[in-house]
Amino acid sequence: MSARCSLVVNGRSVRVSTGDTPLEAALADGMIAAQPGLLGQGSGPLPRRAQARSHRSDTVKLTLPRPSLIERSETVAAPVKPVPAQKRAGTVTQITPLGPHTLEVVVTITKRLAFEPGHGVVATFEGFDPVTLSPTLRVDGAAELNELVFHLRLTGDRAALPDAFGDGIRLDHPVKIKGPVGRGYYRPGGGRLVLVAAETGFAPIWSIARAARYIEPAREVAIHVGARDPLDLYMRPSLDWLRATGVGRVVLVADRSRQRPPDVRPGPLTAHLPSLRTTDVVHVAGDASTVGAVEVLAAAAGARCYPILLDPIP
Repeated sequence: MSARCSLVVNGRSVRVSTGDTPLEAALADGMIAAQPGLLGQGSGPLPRRAQARSHRSDTVKLTLPRPSLIERSETVAAPVKPVPAQKRAGTVTQITPLGPHTLEVVVTITKRLAFEPGHGVVATFEGFDPVTLSPTLRVDGAAELNELVFHLRLTGDRAALPDAFGDGIRLDHPVKIKGPVGRGYYRPGGGRLVLVAAETGFAPIWSIARAARYIEPAREVAIHVGARDPLDLYMRPSLDWLRATGVGRVVLVADRSRQRPPDVRPGPLTAHLPSLRTTDVVHVAGDASTVGAVEVLAAAAGARCYPILLDPIP
């Protein structure tokens, strides 16, 4: 969870989240009116953030097993300070194909790494350049506290890191981890949670979605996942779990029509997003074109957006 602090704007004290600008805080608290074109919003003031939180429903206990990655109480805990950077050493302990172009790689570290769902880490596999990856859970939701689970997309280049697994990188391969990094992590509270993932961008989105179902089971959630090839929609077990916990909107999209199941929509991922609201909180993870397009749509609606850009892995 993000930390909260106090700012004084025009002589009034405002409670804000770490990372908010004074302008965002004043707009969200209704202290000033947005000007046409400001932050992509209309001419009226934003709804008060405090009012949205006051309508948060009481949390209820899910009957499904709790993931070991998330150690939380049944109610939302007090805000915590930003997670400091840490260093860990570990080894590769599992390499599992998830689809024709996707691998699930598990790194077991010597000591648990503290991070929030949606955070990234810098991973250095011995003999390869450092890469930024998003820790997640296995597609069935499992993960141990000293495990980091990654989803990697194969590139077809044997010199690239993802394609080295099983060949240049085998079990017990040394890994150095530094993190957490990034600002796209999960923040409880607010309006509808709109989660958008392209390809292995599902890794951080799955982590955020799983945490939200335990921490805020009454919060409205919409999930949209896309891939170029429908065979790369490897996350169906995860989506089945989310549906079982009450997520009503789960959309699958694929660009190519080859072997596309009936429940997979055709075309670009952004064409199937819901109409965004000012009160929405959007998390988007994937390639630059997808992330950029969703950021534009969120800005036009005045919705808060937290991008997680997946850089090409060398």
